[in-house]
Amino acid sequence: MAPAGAATLDRVAWVELSSVALPLAVPVSDAKVLTGRQRPMTEVVFLFAEIGTEDGHEGVGFGYSKRAGGPAQFAHAAEIAPALIGEDPSDIGRIWTKLAWAGASAGRGGLAVQAIAAFDIALWDLKAKRAGLPLAKLLGAHRDSVRCYDTSGGFLHAPLEEVLGNASAALASGIGGIKIKVGHPDHAEDLRRVTAVRERLGDAVPLMVDANQQWDRPAALRMGRALEEFGLTWIEEPLDAHDAEGHADLARALDTPIATGEMLTSVAEHRALIDARAADVLQPDAPRIGGITEFLKLAVLADQHRLQLAPHFAMEIHLHLAAAYPSEPWVEHFDWLDPLFDERLAISDGRMHVPARPGLGITLSERARAWTTRRTRIDAPL
Repeated sequence: MAPAGAATLDRVAWVELSSVALPLAVPVSDAKVLTGRQRPMTEVVFLFAEIGTEDGHEGVGFGYSKRAGGPAQFAHAAEIAPALIGEDPSDIGRIWTKLAWAGASAGRGGLAVQAIAAFDIALWDLKAKRAGLPLAKLLGAHRDSVRCYDTSGGFLHAPLEEVLGNASAALASGIGGIKIKVGHPDHAEDLRRVTAVRERLGDAVPLMVDANQQWDRPAALRMGRALEEFGLTWIEEPLDAHDAEGHADLARALDTPIATGEMLTSVAEHRALIDARAADVLQPDAPRIGGITEFLKLAVLADQHRLQLAPHFAMEIHLHLAAAYPSEPWVEHFDWLDPLFDERLAISDGRMHVPARPGLGITLSERARAWTTRRTRIDAPL
């Protein structure tokens, strides 16, 4: 516990952690499944952190894992959670550093910072709620709505006709762009699907493709050149996420923008991409890089290098962060998380709107409580 000063008006009194297994309606496949590197995804495991203070303020944050890592995230979070008790919840940056040192032997990336992220996001939610402001307004919004595109309807397990129907339905619901997965072993099949989707959407609708790191450098260059004719908004993760040199070569060779970053788990890893000029569109994921505190550091770097921003997944968090980015960003729409929360984000005219509710504007649903597989609570000593 830090020494109390006149400016310390409140302290963390309790922390509750929950591991929630969200089942997916159908097994989901992208190129990583077709290459045999991963199995189809059947659930997403969420780590929720709820934080309460002596004065009765509360915040909620979350991280997640896909296919593996959920129990490990929960275990690490439970181990470092006692370090929060007695802290001033306003001192978010200092708390982040304290939590990082509490688990320093696990490193400054990967699972270690993903566990911290849930706490960090909860503290920002709490601060904005206490101020009576949506998080975007607390951070300083540049806009009250953000361009959005849909991903959840374009996976490779879905037949082409289903992908086309999903794209049409997404646009009818007010979503502004469509992303589909590519990375078939047969490149001609990728081109057939992209051609059909572009024909269905027309030339004016933003269209993105995502290879999920499954091409090597020659294949990425060949496919990138073949895809130029479609006027894509970007090609996402054409190469291994850590291949900054390869992404930089591709970005120089193609007119189509290159997007990447979602799989990186620290600001330092993103800095390597930025220094190599390896991305036209940066796609950080706040829960993966350690939360909102680290995301804001990265956003400053991205803005200084005049990069486009399109945060990955977790639109409930990233809508607020994108709204606070100086140049016009994108937010990724996934309907998978809808059952976890009582609220829904408003979408119209191609844009996702920042809610007027304080904080992140989310509350956990009864279904989320029912899907909880682990829970622990840490209270201040009596």
